[in-house]
Amino acid sequence: MGERANQRQASAATTASLMTGLSSHGLGQLGQDSVRPLLAADVGGTHARIGLVTAAKDGQSVNVLHYHRYSCADWSGLPAMLKDFVEQLAGTPHAGMRVQLRECAVACAGYVVDDAIVNQNLPWSVSIAEIRAALDIRQVAVINDFEAVAYATQLIAANDARSIIESSQPASRGPVLVMGPGTGLGSAVLLPGSSRAQVLATEAGQISLAPGSEREIEILRLFRRERSHVSFEDALSGPGLLKLYGALCELRGCAARQLTPAEVTGAALAGNDAAAVEALEIFCGLLGSFVGDLVLLYGARLVYLAGGILPQIQPFLLTSSFSERYFNKGVMRAWLQQVPVRLIEHGQLGVIGAAGWFLDEQRDRGQEA
Repeated sequence: MGERANQRQASAATTASLMTGLSSHGLGQLGQDSVRPLLAADVGGTHARIGLVTAAKDGQSVNVLHYHRYSCADWSGLPAMLKDFVEQLAGTPHAGMRVQLRECAVACAGYVVDDAIVNQNLPWSVSIAEIRAALDIRQVAVINDFEAVAYATQLIAANDARSIIESSQPASRGPVLVMGPGTGLGSAVLLPGSSRAQVLATEAGQISLAPGSEREIEILRLFRRERSHVSFEDALSGPGLLKLYGALCELRGCAARQLTPAEVTGAALAGNDAAAVEALEIFCGLLGSFVGDLVLLYGARLVYLAGGILPQIQPFLLTSSFSERYFNKGVMRAWLQQVPVRLIEHGQLGVIGAAGWFLDEQRDRGQEA
């Protein structure tokens, strides 16, 4: 009981701080003209973020009324987290609304097969039917996690993003690439439209890893001992960073002192482990090369980097070989110089994007009917 009480106290503090951040997106509080609320969840391999959301009166944004971030490893599954979140609502100012939840939008990496969401990075399986039964709701809609983040970038203001690479020309309208490393490597492309944007969900992280130096070729050889297909995600993710570090310790003939991705990052930023510093440098270089490839592949005019790792290493990223590798595309360098790269906090964007996508889908179906 004490642990659950502590979790709920932390939830209240988290909600208060995040509501302040949401105001910077122009997202207001519940108004009399808002429609009924829905649950929106952004489920990653490490954390799940859940919000109570409504459409704003203007129809162009969403209101997040209550929000909490959960550690996936602490829970038996997504239904248990969603039930706990709903129980929390009884102790919030929204209890008087007598909320009757009918729908839930879930943003999650992976794909849907029959009743299940398939994702090898989650600590438990996800059944759509079990979510409906646990919450007694009629509909659970599923969207790819980075598809949701890409959808939410339509609400990002200039001061919500940090510049990594500035454009040599004014930003032009066109496809927006959203990608980033976390437990896995996510990627999606926002395609602006006259009435409504569309989002292309991708599995670009599974593209075969392309080394750009002799050192990276050596690392690839070590990675290939485990399996024949080595993807960019095998290097550009939390587990991938740890694998890079392990490979470099082997190549250097030294013992691996860091046991988690966070320890590798911390040691690299502190500069007290040469193998960790090299691992993070190679990580940034590979990331720059991969982002440049995706910009050319999709004809992107703007890039948003997200994910759980990058905000922690922003100073390192800025001084790394990221930019050099991003521009190193031969005759396409001039094109890439016109495409800015910005860093955003993943945070509540997945929840906002899942809700916005779901509400727009419902609006479109209503118009068609």
